[in-house]
Amino acid sequence: MALTASPLVRAPAKIGAGLFLLWSILHIYVGVAGAVEYFTGNISSQWTMLIGGANAPVSGFQFPTDALTANAQSHLILNFCLDVGGYGVLGVIVAWMIWRRASWTGFLIGLVAIGIADLGFLFAMVTSGIIVANVATVAGPIIWFLAVLVTPFGMPRQAPTRI
Repeated sequence: MALTASPLVRAPAKIGAGLFLLWSILHIYVGVAGAVEYFTGNISSQWTMLIGGANAPVSGFQFPTDALTANAQSHLILNFCLDVGGYGVLGVIVAWMIWRRASWTGFLIGLVAIGIADLGFLFAMVTSGIIVANVATVAGPIIWFLAVLVTPFGMPRQAPTRI
């Protein structure tokens, strides 16, 4: 199967699809890293992967010492990481829909569903100081923003609807 784009997809949409794909790779990586930490690490290594911001420094974080709390937190962290990875898979589908089909539906899924996930993370975790604000943590929202900014300029015009 060739990776050729629909002739309706112009360069800005191809760039946007590429940005959605890049965004996806970053988020699938988080899912894989979280699963690896779950299966090979311990609760401290899992938490260390996620915290470190000004309001949740690793040095001041109290890791659970009882088995029940550690087990529950470990599963919650795994679920968070797998959800992030799942959004990454969604981003691959969005990128494909834009690249191959010039799909406005794909773009809207990327705008709304991925936007809710990424901006929710940015405002709930990064700007609150729970997760450290660095290139790795703000790259996703920046890439998403660039993708939704540039993509519409390369998409076909919608045909007018009749009522």
